[in-house]
Amino acid sequence: MHGGTMELAPDFSFQPLPPIPAEGEDQAVPGQGLTARAVTAAAPNPLGVLAGLLGNWSGAGFNVIWRPDSNPASDHFLELNVTGDQIAFADVPGAIPNRGFLQGDISMFGLSYLQQVKDSNLNAGLHVEPGLWVTIPATTDPHLRLASIPHGTTIVAQGTATTTAGPPSIPGIGIRPFTIDQPAQTTDFPEQTLATASQFRTAGAGLAGITQEMVNDPNTVLTAAIAGQHIVSTTTLQVATNDGPVPGGGTASTAFLQGTSGPHASGPNADAALAVATFWLETLQGDTSPSQLQYSQTVFLHFNGLSWPHVTVGTLRKAAGS
Repeated sequence: MHGGTMELAPDFSFQPLPPIPAEGEDQAVPGQGLTARAVTAAAPNPLGVLAGLLGNWSGAGFNVIWRPDSNPASDHFLELNVTGDQIAFADVPGAIPNRGFLQGDISMFGLSYLQQVKDSNLNAGLHVEPGLWVTIPATTDPHLRLASIPHGTTIVAQGTATTTAGPPSIPGIGIRPFTIDQPAQTTDFPEQTLATASQFRTAGAGLAGITQEMVNDPNTVLTAAIAGQHIVSTTTLQVATNDGPVPGGGTASTAFLQGTSGPHASGPNADAALAVATFWLETLQGDTSPSQLQYSQTVFLHFNGLSWPHVTVGTLRKAAGS
């Protein structure tokens, strides 16, 4: 390990074989008898805005997950965690080749990362996520996130990046479960109200520092973290596993999570049907490059006929010198 990331061999570097033609050089497009120009990264740094992620980040956040419960008295348990969060990003050397058929070949550039999240109240590990962020050269400047979560889900999420002056615009977000494929048909459960006693919700020391406002809208943790700051610019990375921002993407779950299908099926245990996330890479007054990273991610877990939001938010600062 190096800086919290999975270390590549010192001499590893992607090398397209044969080389992809440089921008301006023609290449044949099979089956068309035409030529197309290879697309390469034109920015001085081929990572584009992803270059701002390089380094080691740490901070705090909040995690909300409705998880299944096999207790006969309840099909769900609401877990709430005040979190400690670390993400380390490292450069992937070389140009990552993508060969085209209907259009020219492209070269992608990326970062590997390793994220570690723990419950700060109970000092218990919650989440480990190795993955990649990749920039894809195109007019819409799309970005790709690939991640593997040891709980049993792998994701391919695609999206776009925009940079604007000033602080981020962080919308509100709720945690109310809803009927699968019917987001307007929401359901309230007593576990959502902290003043209502429940054996099917985090209790005791695990609730230290958690307020009703945080449960109602986890993104208030993000807005509170930047209150009073002077953020001069924000790069917003929005990705999803469906076709919303960019066609393609998806989730894949283990057999245990996905469950069985067919006329006598009992349905999924906790199938991760959709993941959406927004990352805000922020430059504060007095800094010359991004030094703060915020994110809000929602994974929709399907079980027992409902879609249950699993929301994770965090605010992290870049380590000096990284």
